[in-house]
Amino acid sequence: MDRQFAIVTGASTGIGLEFARICAREGFDLLIAADEVAIEAAATNLRREPGAGSVEALHVDLATQEGVDQLHAAAKGRQIDVLMANAGRGLGHAFLDQDLAAICNVIDTNVTGTTSLLHKVGNDMRRWNQGRILITGSIAGFTPGSFQAVYNASKAYLNSLSFALREELRGTKVTVTCLMPGATETEFFKRAAMLDTKVGSEEKDDPAMVARHGFDAMMNGEGDVVTGLKNKVQSAVANVTPAETLAKQHRKMAEPGSAKH
Repeated sequence: MDRQFAIVTGASTGIGLEFARICAREGFDLLIAADEVAIEAAATNLRREPGAGSVEALHVDLATQEGVDQLHAAAKGRQIDVLMANAGRGLGHAFLDQDLAAICNVIDTNVTGTTSLLHKVGNDMRRWNQGRILITGSIAGFTPGSFQAVYNASKAYLNSLSFALREELRGTKVTVTCLMPGATETEFFKRAAMLDTKVGSEEKDDPAMVARHGFDAMMNGEGDVVTGLKNKVQSAVANVTPAETLAKQHRKMAEPGSAKH
C-alpha cells in the first residue's frame, strides 16, 4: 500500500517537530517546513525514526504568499492526507512598545500565511473528498492578551476559523481539528522575548504530550482538544469571565518583570 502523506509546518522544533515525529512513526511520508535552517537537521533525525517513510524538508517563510505557494508546489500534486498547520510566532511586551514590523510578521505568519495554506490545501482535500486538517490554535485565543496582544488575537482568529471551516465541511470526508494548548516547553517564550515574565518562567507542558493529544484528536475526527487539566479549567473559566477581568489577569502572567513578583 502507498504510504499516507502529511505536511507539517513549524516543524523544526517544539510541538511541530513532535507532530512530525509521530507522523514518521505512524508510517507517513512527510513534507516538513519552517523558516529556520534547523528544519534540515529535523528531517535528518526524523528519517531515523522506526517506520519512517520519505521526509522532505523545506526551509521557507510561510509569512509570505511566495512561501505558501512554494510549500504547496512542493507536494507536487500528491494527495495530502494530513495537514498540520502549526507554524506560528509570538511577541511579548506592550503593544505600543513593539516594533511594527515584528507585529506584522506575527500577523503574516499566524493569520495571513496560515489562512492561505488552509485555503489551498482545504480546496485540494474537498476536491479529493478526503483529508484531515489540524490547526494549532491556543487557549490564549480565549483571553485578551495584555503584553501579548497581537499573538492572543491571532490565536482567537485561528480558533474561530477552525470551528467555522469544520462546520462548512460537514457532510464531506474532510475533518478539521483545533488543538488549543496552554504554555508549552518550547522555544516560543525565548523567541517572543518573554523569559522575564511569569508565564515564561513557570513550568510548562511537555510538547510531546501536547502533540500526541492533538494527533489523536485529529485522527479521531474531533473538533477541538484542550491539553492538560489546568488549561481545560482556564478555558472554561475564560468563557464566563468578563474580557476586562481576563485582560487584567493576563497582565500578571505576561507583563515583563512579572517573573520577579
